[in-house]
Amino acid sequence: MDFSWTTEQELWRKTVREFAQKKIKPKVREIDTNKKIPEEIIKEMGRLGLLAPTVSSEYGGADLDWTMAAIAAEEIGRADISLAIPVLYLVESSWGFILDRYGTKEVKEEFLPKITKGEAFCGIAVTEPEGGSDILGAGKTKAEKKSKNWVLNGEKIFISGVKESSKWGGIHLTLVRTDPKAGHKGFSFFAVPLKNNKNIETTLFEDMGRMGISTGGFTMNNLELSQEYMIGEENRGFYYTMEGFSAARMLIGATCVGASETALELGIEHIKNRKAFGRAIGSFEGIQFPLAEHYTNIESVKLLTYKAAWIMDKKYKEGKFSHKDISLAAAMSKLRAPVYGFQLMNDVADWFGAIGYTKEYPIEMGIRGIRSYSIGAEGTMNVMKIIIGRELLGKDFLPYK
Repeated sequence: MDFSWTTEQELWRKTVREFAQKKIKPKVREIDTNKKIPEEIIKEMGRLGLLAPTVSSEYGGADLDWTMAAIAAEEIGRADISLAIPVLYLVESSWGFILDRYGTKEVKEEFLPKITKGEAFCGIAVTEPEGGSDILGAGKTKAEKKSKNWVLNGEKIFISGVKESSKWGGIHLTLVRTDPKAGHKGFSFFAVPLKNNKNIETTLFEDMGRMGISTGGFTMNNLELSQEYMIGEENRGFYYTMEGFSAARMLIGATCVGASETALELGIEHIKNRKAFGRAIGSFEGIQFPLAEHYTNIESVKLLTYKAAWIMDKKYKEGKFSHKDISLAAAMSKLRAPVYGFQLMNDVADWFGAIGYTKEYPIEMGIRGIRSYSIGAEGTMNVMKIIIGRELLGKDFLPYK
């Protein structure tokens, strides 16, 4: 058991940190205010291999393994405490990987080179107005075969990157029913282009945080797609979705670690210098003891997250471990990372006092941004507990069977 980094991993972290601290960090408040990631940052991320880096080099990706992907996620989260750019990064890393792994050659050639350059967007569309965590029971979006093509009808909602996909172009990997009688074995996955599509209507929401990337939804009205836009095999879409979610959950853990580390560094600097009653406030147990708890919690999340990345690398490189092992490890990271991160940031805001409630410090962006990860992104906290319980006890103990 070796907890050290390889030379390659250390150089990668150094490269990403230098870029993120120099190019991203100074722009975070502007991104949060203008609700847009500057084009020059996106283009530079593409040049550095930070857009869908887990995609193969054949399509412009960096062939990045999951440990390296997690390192980049942590460093981007460290620079952008609002977590807008980290969302862009983790969504494209996870779902670009699934597209590369299971998509048809035609669709991969059409979209992946643009996605890795920052000229197109790759997202995920699963949630529906009546079906989020209960998509298996409540999902109504469907696809029906018409001659050689498929016709899609239904609505997806609370989807990241709707504005980006509509403007840049690209696709959302979209889960739909193709066999209503087959339960979870009756879903298929399609690459759905949103831009200039007359059969798609989009809508946007204004989130409370991570303002630099959009959230919205889209309705498909008799959208006709050829067979090449199906991802993988018919009726196997649920499994591809779960594989992508595990990857995204692990990367969420890494971005939360990075943002939490930045928040804690801000807090430590403040409590060492801010004086009250004749002494630095870091001397008081009411602040020092929570600091110890928060530091320990984030270190534990980091270990869970990098263990999950290591398991994923063993699975995809060597065939060791299973998707169940990945699912369990990723769910544990996702269960702890946003909750501990939010608690930490909330306390750091308290340490700052009144100024912590202003926009003079970035902590309020972190509080707003990290909250999204526990509310529902890639699954709620209770869903993570169900996944962990399922892997420990077996499917016979699922509460919704």
